[in-house]
Amino acid sequence: MKRIMGLDYGDKTVGVAISDEMQLTAQPVETIVRERINKMRRTFARIEDLIEEYDVETIVIGLPKKLNNEEGERCKLTREFGSRMEQRTGLTVVYQDERLTTVSADAVLQEGGIRKDRRKQYLDKMAASILLQTYLDGMAHQQ
Repeated sequence: MKRIMGLDYGDKTVGVAISDEMQLTAQPVETIVRERINKMRRTFARIEDLIEEYDVETIVIGLPKKLNNEEGERCKLTREFGSRMEQRTGLTVVYQDERLTTVSADAVLQEGGIRKDRRKQYLDKMAASILLQTYLDGMAHQQ
């Protein structure tokens, strides 16, 4: 089986997680950092490298809905990013509700004893891992 990639897209960072080959578990991989919000060339190139390295077949992108389930400006930007990923890679892009994944990721890191000043470097890739795991669990439940 091929793997699934999870992306936590933000203004300056993209957290990346990858499933195992059985598509059962998600592991955080890295956080891609951009110097400017609109500078995406290197970000896309790095994601494409990871797609090839891990033999990815599907991309799951976290959709930052509001707590009342409405989609705001961040969702629009995220969907534009997803559309560009789909065009560049030819892979299927799906969206996963990511409400509170960053809060959950911070709690996991805190429980793991990571000091507050060091958590930011892990937060985005951990959030990507949580959203991908949620997607994988949903797939398993449907089967």
